[in-house]
Amino acid sequence: MDLLFQPFQIKNLNIKNRICFPPVVCYSAGREDGSVTEQHIEHYRNIAKGGTGLIIQEATCVDKMGRLSRRQLGIWDDSQMDGLSGIVKAVHEEGCPILIQIHHAGVAGVEEELLCPSNYRFQKNERQNIGREMTIEEIHKIQQEFVDAAVRAYKAGYDGVELHGCHQYLMCEFFNSRVNKRTDEYGKHPERFAVEILRAVKACVPQEFLVGIRLGGFEPDLETSQRFANTLEKEGIDFLDISYGFSGEDEPYAPDDFMFQPCIYAAQEIKKVVSVPVFAVNSIMSPEMAEEVLQKTNVDLVDIARGIMVNPNWAKDAQEGRDTGRCLHCRECSWSRDMETCKGRILLERRRENKKSS
Repeated sequence: MDLLFQPFQIKNLNIKNRICFPPVVCYSAGREDGSVTEQHIEHYRNIAKGGTGLIIQEATCVDKMGRLSRRQLGIWDDSQMDGLSGIVKAVHEEGCPILIQIHHAGVAGVEEELLCPSNYRFQKNERQNIGREMTIEEIHKIQQEFVDAAVRAYKAGYDGVELHGCHQYLMCEFFNSRVNKRTDEYGKHPERFAVEILRAVKACVPQEFLVGIRLGGFEPDLETSQRFANTLEKEGIDFLDISYGFSGEDEPYAPDDFMFQPCIYAAQEIKKVVSVPVFAVNSIMSPEMAEEVLQKTNVDLVDIARGIMVNPNWAKDAQEGRDTGRCLHCRECSWSRDMETCKGRILLERRRENKKSS
């Protein structure tokens, strides 16, 4: 593991290895008021204790009307800050830095009235979501909510924020020209919505506070996402966490001889055109595969989601050569309903018990 356990630095933030736990919503832990629960705190504490180099906290909503789930964490009100500070304190006590992903669901939300850059409808989870075109005033209001959320994150003690710019949510909707049909400046320049938020956030927080983005690698194609990455770098983005964008309105691609998922190919190709750190994600299922991704693509960090969901101690176990466990790709994710009922987690514990008794 020549690269996986090498330390890394983003600006002044020291990261002890190249393993990042990316944003994964804890549906079973949430409350309808968006407040933090003890389950959230212990969840993130355990991951930090397990040796992960960096944690990016799950999508945390900047506007109550922009939630992806009724029980999503929120950062839209000062009253939520004490709970968020509790997560930060627990993670920092274990020697791990933590960022928070700030988010608005847009047309992929759960409310009756859904906002989108343009009028748009699509099928999501057996529901027909219909988005209404936003006014300029609504655009500016939500941009300010992102800025206010970032300031709250700084005051709560986070080491930085990640703007959620992928996975069919609002910022992603602006980036994708097949969803964003506006004829004004927010349509002619699809990156403008995110760029204006980035500028405003950086004007309100100290220089050492990280501001990164989770960006779709095909928005709608790789070349366009590379252009967005270039623009964001020029505007001062601190890192690019590459995932999928607006599914169904994009063109994922990788050459036939590429070893990994198209999403990782996008990260590799975006890394070629920027100098800021780039993260890769998608089906990185073992420490050996994580090392291979780092070696072959030249990305800087790997996002390990399913592995750490199954085994919060994944990083330590990988470093010490122990069984890290594996996700069983259940048809319906039991981890989402109750983390302790995760079948991959139960299987790993059973294997360890059998090893002890043999």
